Amino acid sequence: MNRRLLFILPLLTLALMAGFFAWSLMAGRDPASIGSVLVGRPAPRLEVKALRDGEPPLGDALLRSGKPVIVNFFASWCTPCLAEHPLFTRLAQRDGAVVIGVAWKNKPAEALAWLKRLGDPYKFAGADLEGRAGLDWGLSGVPETYLVDGQGIVRRHFRGPVTERDVNETILPFLKGGR
Repeated sequence: MNRRLLFILPLLTLALMAGFFAWSLMAGRDPASIGSVLVGRPAPRLEVKALRDGEPPLGDALLRSGKPVIVNFFASWCTPCLAEHPLFTRLAQRDGAVVIGVAWKNKPAEALAWLKRLGDPYKFAGADLEGRAGLDWGLSGVPETYLVDGQGIVRRHFRGPVTERDVNETILPFLKGGR
């Protein structure tokens, strides 16, 4: 009897775990939809050195300018960042959005070469080589994007690449209304 239990117990545990994961997927739970504790609160400190030579470091004043801003953490080695990049370019050029880019754990030379090749949508760009700003902002990886109103309050957080639907349904209305 004890021998049978030794064989059955791992199988029951595996079946229970598989059932839980299946239920999570069937219930429409999207791992990327995990909320952020920052939403509705003041944005964390943004103190990183400038990515581009000759520019001042990024500071908190950029987040409290009276105008809504988009803060995008990206990296040149990040494939999903490549997919969302044209959307930020369009938001900056066509829609006049203030997009702040933070190269996360990315060598500045590589990030600059990437932006030169693809176009640079960032009005302000910083380098977070050690990832300290990313920790303050609660990053789990890149890309991650935050919509910050003119008073410095985080209104929305996107974990993963921003899509065309996100732009049309969330970002553009936010830029027009500031919330």
